[in-house]
Amino acid sequence: MAGKVVVIGAGIGGLVSAALLAARGWDVTVVEKEAQVGGKARRLEVDGAAIDAGPTVFTLREVFEDVFRACGGSLSESLSVRPAHIIARHAWDTHKRLDLFADPLRSEDAIGVFAGAKAARSYRSFREEARRIYNILDDSLLRQSKVFWPLPLMRRIGLFHFGDLAAIRPYESLWKALGEHFDDPRLRQLFGRYTTYCGSSPFSAPATLMLIAHVEAKGVWLIDGGMSALAEALKGLAERNGARFRLGEGVASIETDGRGTSGVTLDNGERIAADTVLCNADPAALASGRFGMAASRAVGRTPPARRSLSAMVWLAHAKTQGFPLSRHNVMFSRDYPAEFRALSCGSQITDPSVYICALDRDARTIDGPGPTGRERLQVIVNAPANGDRHSFSQKELDRCTMAMTRSLSRCGLELEADFPHTLVTPADFDALFPSTGGALYGRASHGWAASFLRQGAHTRIPGLYCAGGSTHPGAGVPMAALSGQIAARAAMAHLASIRRSRPVAMAGGMSTRSVKTPRVVRDATA
Repeated sequence: MAGKVVVIGAGIGGLVSAALLAARGWDVTVVEKEAQVGGKARRLEVDGAAIDAGPTVFTLREVFEDVFRACGGSLSESLSVRPAHIIARHAWDTHKRLDLFADPLRSEDAIGVFAGAKAARSYRSFREEARRIYNILDDSLLRQSKVFWPLPLMRRIGLFHFGDLAAIRPYESLWKALGEHFDDPRLRQLFGRYTTYCGSSPFSAPATLMLIAHVEAKGVWLIDGGMSALAEALKGLAERNGARFRLGEGVASIETDGRGTSGVTLDNGERIAADTVLCNADPAALASGRFGMAASRAVGRTPPARRSLSAMVWLAHAKTQGFPLSRHNVMFSRDYPAEFRALSCGSQITDPSVYICALDRDARTIDGPGPTGRERLQVIVNAPANGDRHSFSQKELDRCTMAMTRSLSRCGLELEADFPHTLVTPADFDALFPSTGGALYGRASHGWAASFLRQGAHTRIPGLYCAGGSTHPGAGVPMAALSGQIAARAAMAHLASIRRSRPVAMAGGMSTRSVKTPRVVRDATA
């Protein structure tokens, strides 16, 4: 008889776990409190237009190819996925603009034109260092259930590879390391921004995180229908292998007995028995008792001061003029240190850097024609994760919108007056993802030990596992998928151990790399 698994939450990590477990023959039920799957990868309607309201940057394509293949499916047959030739367009004012490309040599040439030949050479050395760090940590950390510093990581890297251990630079800040590569402060600002992909500050995050720049340099992909289409495709993959989905139903508590987990109780009082429970929620929700006091001892607490960033997110349907938008765009503030000082104090930013995903732009041509009429935009400004203790007045929201539009205008982009939009705040994110304060990436990646303090798949309760972007290996859609793989692997080991007749091991599996794709790449979300 198949072991019974309940997956709480249908974010990317939970969907990947459900698909893999169902494909291995386990009895899987996914319970999701929202009416749609995807978690943060959701869509909202604004002014009659469906707009992506979550992550927008898709890399590490081979992770999903492996998942679909392991479940008897095909990513390319389930979704329309195309390469983006322009990674992102960056601006500091109306005259200073820089594109980075999927082709690193084109990026190098563009940086040379923008900041000189020395900057182009510096980019080359920075890219090589980022690539080396990623390759060192890919197998030794990112794909492991959890590795504690330093001895277990040393063993995985290789006890005699002391140079590799030093090369990941855990004790130096990214901002300091960027200063060694780039004299131009604009380039330090550009590559320092990658720490915000995991909700962190470049002034506090370790230089190890320069690996994120390597990931984007290796390729960004465009999915027709956005990330919500990816979530729906994963749901379909799980369903074809027998997984059941119960949408619009919340879990009140995780039940335990003397052996570990025994099931869940829904908000309506119904009980679902299970041998294993996989929680695709921020670990803070477990620790705070959101799923009952019995489950609250499963994980440690993350103090509010250790939370990652939240965001102010405008989902807009607006006419634009001036700045030639690509799919992914960043308008930088004039004072980056001041921006992060404000965030560390829990304040809103008066002169923010702004990320814009122009969902109707192709990103396959340098200056393709823009849409006629209104276009769909997701606009993001970093914000402190204080949504559980700060409510936003309308006057405050208006000030945030004015600050955002001033930053855009300084770089040459004008939005129509009174453009139709929905503004999502840290308080809204806290309501969607309880006990987080609106933190979108779990624990902030600050300090050398941050990666080792992040919650892993295993918890203190047998049979209870965690998955998602707030758990190891970190934030971003592919990292959430990797966490789902790791959690599914742990759950299968547990399920096999409680069966009288253990399942036969299958060749290949969820951690097998694509034979078509090199062993590099990682993603993060803006």
